[in-house]
Amino acid sequence: MFVLSNRAKSLKPSPTLAINAKAKSMQAQGIHVISFGAGEPDFDTPQNIKAAAIKAIEEGFTKYTPVGGTDELKDAIIKKFQRDNGLTYKRSEIIASCGGKHSFYNLAQAIFDAGDEVIIPAPYWVSYPPMVALAGAVPVIVETREENGFKLSMEDLKKAITPKTKALIINSPSNPTGGAYTKEELEKIAGMALSHNFFVISDEIYEKIVYDHFKFISIVSLSEEIKKRTIIVHGVAKTYAMTGWRIGYTAGPEEIISAMSNIQSQSTSNPTSIAQKASVEALAGSQKEVFKMVTAFEERRNYIVDRLNKIPGVSCFKPIGAFYVFPNFSSYYVKSYQGKKISNSTELADYLLDVARVAVVPGVEFGADPFERLSYATSMEDIKEGLNRIEEALRKLV
Repeated sequence: MFVLSNRAKSLKPSPTLAINAKAKSMQAQGIHVISFGAGEPDFDTPQNIKAAAIKAIEEGFTKYTPVGGTDELKDAIIKKFQRDNGLTYKRSEIIASCGGKHSFYNLAQAIFDAGDEVIIPAPYWVSYPPMVALAGAVPVIVETREENGFKLSMEDLKKAITPKTKALIINSPSNPTGGAYTKEELEKIAGMALSHNFFVISDEIYEKIVYDHFKFISIVSLSEEIKKRTIIVHGVAKTYAMTGWRIGYTAGPEEIISAMSNIQSQSTSNPTSIAQKASVEALAGSQKEVFKMVTAFEERRNYIVDRLNKIPGVSCFKPIGAFYVFPNFSSYYVKSYQGKKISNSTELADYLLDVARVAVVPGVEFGADPFERLSYATSMEDIKEGLNRIEEALRKLV
C-alpha cells in the first residue's frame, strides 16, 4: 500500500485543467462542447518567435544553459522593464523559470516559512493558496466586491494585516476578474506595505492585455523604497500566445533571486534552451501581433459582457484587462432542473456542461462562489453559440 505525504494528500488538481480535460474527453466522444475554460490565447505563437526557435535548433542551441536563464534572455527582460515600465534591474535581480507558475512556486519556497501569513485578495488565481500552503505559510483570504471592480480596499487590507504578515499578492490585470489597479490605488497599497514592512508580490503577466486605453502601472515604478519590497512575477505565455513554451521570469531583490536560483538548481535546473531563444525574440522583436491579439480580445470582451448583462438575473463586471469575464450567476442557485437543485457554482458549471455542452470554471475555485469564470480566448463564433446555449439552459431552470 502506498503512503502519500500529507502535502500531496492536501492538494487537488488545477480546476481549469480538470474542466478542460473533461470537455476534451466529451469532444473525443463526438460531443460538440464549447469551452470557455481555457486560460490561454487561442492565437498561434507569432511567426518571428517560432522562427527564432527553429534557428536555435538548427544552430545546435540545445544544451544546458545557466540555471536562471541565459544572459541574452536576462538582458531582453531588463530592456523590457526599462522600455515598458521605466524600471532598472541588473542580471543578478532577474531569473527565468519554467513558466509563471514555476516562478511563483520558487518565490514562495524562497521567502515563506511555517506560520507566515500571506494576504490573497479573492477572487484569486487558483494556484496562489496551494503554493503558499506548500511553502508552509498561511493563505489569508480577503474578499473583494464586484461593485468595486474586485479590487482590495484599504480598510479590508488593514484588517487582514498582523505581525505575521509576510506578503500581499496582487494580480493586475486579474485572472479571473479582469480588474486592474490604478496608480493612485497602488500608491495606497505601497504605503501599507512600507508602513507594515511586508513584501508585495506583483503578478503582471497580463500587463499588455488591457483595454479602453487603460494605462498599466507596475507598483515597483512608484518609488525605490517599494521596489526593495516588491517581487514581480511575469512571463511570455499570455502576451505572446506562448503558453506551451514555459518561460516565466521574476524580478526582485538580489538576495531573493539568488535563493530562487538555488531552489531551481535542485529541481528543474534551467528552462528550455530553445524556448529561451524564442522568448528573447518575443520580448525584443516586433510587437505588432500583440496589438492585433488585444484588439480581437477587446471586441470579444465587449460582446460577451453585453450579452451576459442582458441575461435575466446575471450581472457581469466589464474587465479592464486579461481575457476573462467573471459573471455573477448566484440568482440561479435556488433553481432546479428535473428535480435536481442547483445551489452553488460547481453544480451550475456541471449543469451547463451536461445540458448545454458548455464548459465554464466554477467561481468557488477562485474563492468566489457566486460567480463562474468564462474565458473569451476563443472564436467569436463559439462565444455567440456558447452564450446562446447558456441562455437556453438557464431558461430551463425552475
